[in-house]
Amino acid sequence: MDTPPDPNLVGDLRRRDSVADVGSYATGSAGGDRGETNGATVTKIDLRTRILGRLIGMASVTRRSEQQILADQRRVIGHNPLTDLLLGGLAEGVSVKNTTAVGADGRVGVRLYRAARFEEKLPLVVFMHGGGWTSGTLDTYDWLASNIARDAGVVVASVDYRLAPGHRWPAAVEDAYAATVDLISHGEQLGADTTRVAVVGDSAGGNLAAVVALMARDRSGPSIAFQGLIYPATDLTMASASIEENAHAPILTRADMLAFRSHYLHGHDPRDPYVSPLLADDLAGLPPALIQVAEHDPLRDDGLRYAEALLAAGVPVRTTTYFGMPHGFMAFPKISRAVPQALGELCQELRRVLLGQPTP
Repeated sequence: MDTPPDPNLVGDLRRRDSVADVGSYATGSAGGDRGETNGATVTKIDLRTRILGRLIGMASVTRRSEQQILADQRRVIGHNPLTDLLLGGLAEGVSVKNTTAVGADGRVGVRLYRAARFEEKLPLVVFMHGGGWTSGTLDTYDWLASNIARDAGVVVASVDYRLAPGHRWPAAVEDAYAATVDLISHGEQLGADTTRVAVVGDSAGGNLAAVVALMARDRSGPSIAFQGLIYPATDLTMASASIEENAHAPILTRADMLAFRSHYLHGHDPRDPYVSPLLADDLAGLPPALIQVAEHDPLRDDGLRYAEALLAAGVPVRTTTYFGMPHGFMAFPKISRAVPQALGELCQELRRVLLGQPTP
């Protein structure tokens, strides 16, 4: 962190050219070689990330038919030395239990993570994985979910919501909301203190986490104390300037975004606030947020614009831009150098809000 956070300060989101680096009460950046492009200071993407981006691009959603996507969803990736080298494995000292929760149309899978060193009831974090609403599994997110459980001292419940194109909007978000409500109502069985609850998600999961918080407010649902949004999609009208700026970035391109949106919405109005929470008429009363974005991400401004809108509605927000990072960097802990800092920041905020621990 470049500047220590001050939890008592809530100010405007300030910008330097097109790169945001100061949030409501925190500044964040990853290291890297700095340069200039068209007068704006940028950080170069390292070679490992560029190579990873090329490999991922070979399996881009734009190259796959709906039938191929559905077939991919049926494959079990699991854990092996190769996948763990890329995606990371389970955090040491964390117990895992598979269960289910009520979804919008039947039960959905849930994976619970809890650090073995804790015996008392812990706060609950409901986690929604990324993957463009068409991919992502509980297995591929074991690393992130288990590390949050260990480092934040919480019970993490990772939700296996239904995926498009087999189940289009609103299946995923209604599953996520229904599962959140059900999990909160069963705190005793989970060994969780469900008076202290956060929602966390990355990318499409960040979209779902933001919408779940919005639904909970609108539907007089359970109290949610915090939302952790990791490079979230918040405006599926694709109005953010960073989409064009980073149209051909590694990991996620503008073309990928269009394909994901098409599979998910299938013609539904992207201006629906339960699709694009940034476009909700009123954001007042939502839980405090941490919004983490990546410099070389088409979705960067989705996160920054949402932070601005939340601040304007009186919601405390901490934002951090990770310089030199592409979209999805948290999914590759062995490759992306900013992961330890980003994970540490997220867990620090969870401990501060849910456990009342002061920020160092």
